[in-house]
Amino acid sequence: MDGHHMSDVRRNGLVWQKSRRSNPSGNCVEMAELPSGEIAVRNSRDPEGAILVYTREEVEAFVGGAKDGDFDHMLV
Repeated sequence: MDGHHMSDVRRNGLVWQKSRRSNPSGNCVEMAELPSGEIAVRNSRDPEGAILVYTREEVEAFVGGAKDGDFDHMLV
């Protein structure tokens, strides 16, 4: 992914979504669709912190890789 930091992304009005697998302590990332169709990603523990913005294609590639198990070795 070639995500870029967008400190000027308007936070107000974005609808952030966590995974259903997120735990109550907030150890999760949140995603929001921007009007441009790009996807904003942030750390749920730091909602005022950095926002990374990715294209839909980049997110599709990442999610597909996660579903295929490409990152499983990082979780053991």
